[in-house]
Amino acid sequence: MSESLARLDAQLRTHFSDALLAIRRAAGQLTLEVLPAQLLPVCQTLRDHPDLAFAQLSDLCAVDYAAYGQADWETQNTTSTGFSRAVSQGIYDEHKSTHSRFAVVYHLLSFTHNQRLRLRCFIDNEPPRLASVRALWAAADWYEREAFDLFGIMFEGHPDLRRILTDYGFIGHPFRKDFPLEGNVEVRYDPDKQRVVYQPVTIKNRVLVPKVIRHDNRYMKPAEEAQTDA
Repeated sequence: MSESLARLDAQLRTHFSDALLAIRRAAGQLTLEVLPAQLLPVCQTLRDHPDLAFAQLSDLCAVDYAAYGQADWETQNTTSTGFSRAVSQGIYDEHKSTHSRFAVVYHLLSFTHNQRLRLRCFIDNEPPRLASVRALWAAADWYEREAFDLFGIMFEGHPDLRRILTDYGFIGHPFRKDFPLEGNVEVRYDPDKQRVVYQPVTIKNRVLVPKVIRHDNRYMKPAEEAQTDA
């Protein structure tokens, strides 16, 4: 761990000793995990304390951990592990202990200290609800609307929480893992009614299984076949 990350790690443990669930390091950044009840006090301190000064919210996104770490297909070389999506067994075991399907991830930037921090908050209630950070970082406005639209996460205290990418009449939340690939409804222009209408989806269900090329005679070049026969 670099000196800068080590210093930030120590500061986070000092300021949030009673609030943090874990501090993890990945991809050259620290991830601070907190409980939903502690989200706003932690964010307030992260923004306002001079040791931290995370003045900018660079990004906010939601994550659906349904079936996280489980293989969706079997390949020739990875069937013994069941982790064909580059998810390590250790990370999967750590997440299983939280028993939470949804999480919201905040990416913060401190101009003062030239540091970045990833903040993750798992959501336990149903429907998923979390306090809005719009009052702390104005940039959260559309980010939270996007997470609401695509994942169905309610941000309590948001001044204008409504869909931002899908249509007003859209059914469901398309980034949830259980949302059907073909969708629920489709729209088309009805020449008789002279307007756009909704109707049950007509496209067939698709299964997105990658093509696995196995090394047998179906894929051998003629020269290789001749050498094999010889």
